[in-house]
Amino acid sequence: MDIDGFPSGLGDRASQMWAEVTEQYDLGAHEKALLEEVCRTMTDLDVLHERVTAQGHTIAGRVNPELVEARQMRIAFARLVAALRLPEDDTDAQPQRRVGVRGSYRLGGAS
Repeated sequence: MDIDGFPSGLGDRASQMWAEVTEQYDLGAHEKALLEEVCRTMTDLDVLHERVTAQGHTIAGRVNPELVEARQMRIAFARLVAALRLPEDDTDAQPQRRVGVRGSYRLGGAS
């Protein structure tokens, strides 16, 4: 992070996301760390997208390894965003809270 707390090395979309989220919400240190990882992952996804666009989805008849990595990073991105628990709209200024743990599933209903 630089002097202002803005992470260095972010791409344009990730920088915009950082600025919007930190302007709108008062985040704790752990939430800023999560947001930074979200933004870094977004930057990496943008780089991978550019490479796949330039190289194509296949290389020598095989799936482009960068495309495979992008798929994995999208999964990580979705999990990081979910962990950050930002509200879905502007009407609720509080982060979403998860309540309880979902119980195990059983075939044939509860016993």
